Amino acid sequence: MFIDTHAHLNDAKLLPDVNGVIFRAKEFNVERIVNAGCDLASSQKGIELADKYKEVYVCIGVHPENAKCFDNQIENFLMENGEREKVIAIGEIGLDYHYEGYDKELQKKVFIRQLEIANELKLPVVIHSRDATGDMLEILKNNSNLLKYGGLMHCFNGSLETLKEVLKLGLKVSFGGAITFKNSKNAPELIKNIPLESFTLETDCPYLCPEPFRGKINEPKNIPLIAQKIADILNKNVSEIEKITTLNAKNLFKKLK
Repeated sequence: MFIDTHAHLNDAKLLPDVNGVIFRAKEFNVERIVNAGCDLASSQKGIELADKYKEVYVCIGVHPENAKCFDNQIENFLMENGEREKVIAIGEIGLDYHYEGYDKELQKKVFIRQLEIANELKLPVVIHSRDATGDMLEILKNNSNLLKYGGLMHCFNGSLETLKEVLKLGLKVSFGGAITFKNSKNAPELIKNIPLESFTLETDCPYLCPEPFRGKINEPKNIPLIAQKIADILNKNVSEIEKITTLNAKNLFKKLK
């Protein structure tokens, strides 16, 4: 089976047909979907979906763009729900300096606090990093003691040098539909240089739909297209990528069955 390690099933583009989304995923052998939280509401909805569908697991957390929303209520929610059977990580958390108006220091504070919470709960973290590589690596290195339960750099598209630093910290990375794009020129180099035990697959759906469907609404069913791209780059059979990435996801997310 395939595992989609990062999806947003609670997005308005997918939620109205979530039954169909999950059914179509299974038709393409995508048997597990990890729904990523971005704030309190999406994390709560993720838990509801995980409780309803055996195929769905969830990570809960506050995205850096929502750092202003992080308060005692959310912190208590994370602590109270982190031990649920299908809550497998804290995420997506991190730094995002892409859009104007961000509060860099607040994002850092919220990110570090959620790293602390994950460590207290003995959970891995799912990390979002956009236009913030320097600060991201500095925080991770300075707080490496909080990463002993592992972590995943989601939708990774950094440089080879950044990849090496991430791997030194014991983290894994996930590759999504962007690696199939013609302008993703660094993807082959990254994939050729990453240890086989260090990456997973994701869609980040409904975003980043892979070729040949770029621009359309993405779904977990497209995971095999991403796997095929990696298989082509590594000159392997797609079934090998399936086995490797499924094992990697289960090794990271200990609760995932």
